[in-house]
Amino acid sequence: MRRYPEYKESGVEWIGEIPEHWEMIHTKYLFRLVTEPAPQNHDYELLSIYTDIGVRPRKELEERGNRATTTDGYWLVKKGDFIVNKLLAWMGAIGLSDYEGVTSPAYDILRKIQPLNERFYEYLFRCGLYFTEFKKWSKGIMEVRLRLYFNQFGQIPLVFPPVDDQNKIVDFLDRKTGQIDELIRIKERQVELLQEQRTALINQAVTKGLNQNVKMKPSGMEWIGKIPKHWGIRKIKHIATLVSEKSTPETDAIKISPENVESETGKVLDFYSSYDSIGVKFQAGDVLFNKLRVYLSKVIFAEYSGYSLGEMIVIRTSLQQMGKYLFYLMLSSRFIEYCNSISEGVKMPRTDVNDILNAHIPLTPYQEQAQIVKFLDRKTQQIDELIATEQRKIELLKEYRQSLISEVVTGKIDVRSEA
Repeated sequence: MRRYPEYKESGVEWIGEIPEHWEMIHTKYLFRLVTEPAPQNHDYELLSIYTDIGVRPRKELEERGNRATTTDGYWLVKKGDFIVNKLLAWMGAIGLSDYEGVTSPAYDILRKIQPLNERFYEYLFRCGLYFTEFKKWSKGIMEVRLRLYFNQFGQIPLVFPPVDDQNKIVDFLDRKTGQIDELIRIKERQVELLQEQRTALINQAVTKGLNQNVKMKPSGMEWIGKIPKHWGIRKIKHIATLVSEKSTPETDAIKISPENVESETGKVLDFYSSYDSIGVKFQAGDVLFNKLRVYLSKVIFAEYSGYSLGEMIVIRTSLQQMGKYLFYLMLSSRFIEYCNSISEGVKMPRTDVNDILNAHIPLTPYQEQAQIVKFLDRKTQQIDELIATEQRKIELLKEYRQSLISEVVTGKIDVRSEA
């Protein structure tokens, strides 16, 4: 793509050159702070700003009711206003509202005071270029308490192209980002399908085996269904024990808590939990199972020793070589769904440890267990590699999207004839 015919210095080091016919102008000369109280006893959409998707009615994304219970103290938001989360603006919590509604006074409402294309400034504000600037102008002593007040926001310099340029840039970016977003959506769907394939493979292997022609019989357990005729049904406590002795981890010991574990894969994202507490010592061959909110499906097969913290119980099989098979079985979505169905509690549902140990599971002779483990190790690794490849493509597409927007809205490339 071509550049503009002539450039000049913007006067802002991190923006660099801008097209000769563009201007730089402080935010306060383009937008004003609006503090328009919402009328009482009116039925307005309650709006929030999210770092990843911008402004949305809260009812679309949260289970907190779809309306404000009262409009007292809320600000009125009109379509075309910007909502700024003062606390998180530097992380991207700023966006254009396509809705009429109300929002909390924790947010600032900005409204244009001269002709401009609001969509251009949404691209500008959310492209990432300005996040560092938002943080620099925020007031506070720590990141968790930084706030971007309008007195400071108003001092931030913005590029100000002619409105006709703004319109053409918006048209171009709408089209191009729409194409990129569609590619991202396709890749994300491919990842979902691969994850579904992974789940189905595990379910099939641990409850039906690898031989599709084997004769089947009822297991007597609804969540299991039919099993191969030569398989048996045993309680977990008959083949494994709960490790419960707690101790203080050594300084350099591996420490794992549920938030360090990736859902549905058994992958540990961080081997050194920040939790400073006693834990249950586990060893290689043990299975770690998160009994809090089991639907998150956080299960580990340990290939090392360490400490389990928080709500992850440690289960040790009577024969160490059975550990990996039990891991796949407890990771299966069928077992997770069963444990979730017997959990107690609403906000923080837990599955009782005794219920887990008393759960009936399908059990096959050890030789077949080893074949199933070998099969699933190979197949899940292949699928995980495909997922990683697709996820990297998604990351590259998102990086390209951000880079394209940044280049266009700061005038580094001329798209006026491309719109």
